Amino acid sequence: MSPAESGLLEAMFLHRTFEAALSWEAYLATDPDRATRWREFHEKVELVEPQRSLLAGFTRRLNVLCISGIWCGDCVQQGPMLERIAAASPEIDLRWVDRDEHAELAAQVKINAGLRVPVVLFMAEDFELLGWYGDRTLARYRALAAKNLGPSCPVPGAPVPPDELAATLADWVNEFERFQLMLRLSPRLRHRHGD
Repeated sequence: MSPAESGLLEAMFLHRTFEAALSWEAYLATDPDRATRWREFHEKVELVEPQRSLLAGFTRRLNVLCISGIWCGDCVQQGPMLERIAAASPEIDLRWVDRDEHAELAAQVKINAGLRVPVVLFMAEDFELLGWYGDRTLARYRALAAKNLGPSCPVPGAPVPPDELAATLADWVNEFERFQLMLRLSPRLRHRHGD
């Protein structure tokens, strides 16, 4: 059965899930010990001025739901990026759900037949699904391929080089921009807003 046939990715279901989802702080409070790594990484993430200006210029509401695992190494690195992006725009409302607590939803957005995290669902103001993106950006996959497909593998928990962090952050900003442009160019929403 497809996600549309199951009704799980319908606007009403997504709206209910979003309303029950957690803020950044509430999500981190679910596991204070693991949250320490998230907060440490969050301090390393900084948007550059063009990114801040772009995000601040968003004019359409973008509801964003991140399916995550506070235990997940990729989430530790990418979750803080998502939070920085959301904090830069009053039009982005980012919420968090645990993949294992929302298994039915996670099963509908599998990537390569797997329950990946983070998976980010982008929705319009009325919770119509625009699309989803995850588990890693292109820059992150390139960095992992360079480390893991060569003669040696990195030590778990090794620091993320600044250029990899910046490239991964740029990939995420580009996805937010893509979905914002989708909203701005939507005939349905342009008619609704008279623009």
